[in-house]
Amino acid sequence: MYNSLMDGYCLVGKVEKALSVLDAMKFAGLQPDDVVYGTLLNSYCKIGRIADGLSLFREMSLSGVKPTTIIYNIILDGLFCSGRTGSAKEKFHTMTESGIPVGVDTYNIVLSGLCRNNCTDEAIELFKKLRATNVKIDVMTLNIMISAMFKTRRIEEAKDLFATISAIGLVPSVVTYSLMMTNFIKEGLLADADDTFLVMEKAGCAPNSSLLNQVVRVLLEKGAVLKAATYLAKLDAKQLSVEVSTISLIVSLFSGEGKLREHVELLPVKYQPPQSSADN
Repeated sequence: MYNSLMDGYCLVGKVEKALSVLDAMKFAGLQPDDVVYGTLLNSYCKIGRIADGLSLFREMSLSGVKPTTIIYNIILDGLFCSGRTGSAKEKFHTMTESGIPVGVDTYNIVLSGLCRNNCTDEAIELFKKLRATNVKIDVMTLNIMISAMFKTRRIEEAKDLFATISAIGLVPSVVTYSLMMTNFIKEGLLADADDTFLVMEKAGCAPNSSLLNQVVRVLLEKGAVLKAATYLAKLDAKQLSVEVSTISLIVSLFSGEGKLREHVELLPVKYQPPQSSADN
């Protein structure tokens, strides 16, 4: 009953109410377990109150409740999201040294957190160590590292990781293809981006609205208007919606004195901004 009440309060963001239930639970002589603490920790981290979360983590340890893998995952994610990279690395070290099982979910949190906080080289080193262990990596792991390789301009290594996905029996996700295509475009490798799209369709992985919109935006930002027009046409052919951010970019680039104004006729007519009176 107490667990359910706390979970309900946390789901609607009423952490203080959940804490009052925790106090009532202790007053009734019941010892909170790792599930109770995990619920409260997760809520604290979600609303950015990481300091309070760490205090609760210490309270949990002092009360004799041993942190589980899930508890550590919550704390690690909260620390990385709040930019406390040093503390996160210390907690991860403590976790590995304490003998608590460290699986792919934990590694994904740490790798992603390191990359997000400009510690990409450390993430790459950790990934190399991870591959030497018996932990089974998943597509998310490889997506994180593909992004890291592109971020550090290691294009060939990103390609190798993409090839690794199928080689180890995994299936690339839409996110994987989106990462490959958008980064190829940013690097000016438009042919590689097109080839990746063809591989994606041949593999039976249907491109969604998010991928196509993102590809269109990156192409427009690179000034590849004709190529962007072909992907806009794919959105229409698949009856997928054009996102507001894509429309806004088109308007900003092609209206008035936009740098691509003279190429507006390359876009499908329905996406061409209205002609101004001065143009008429």
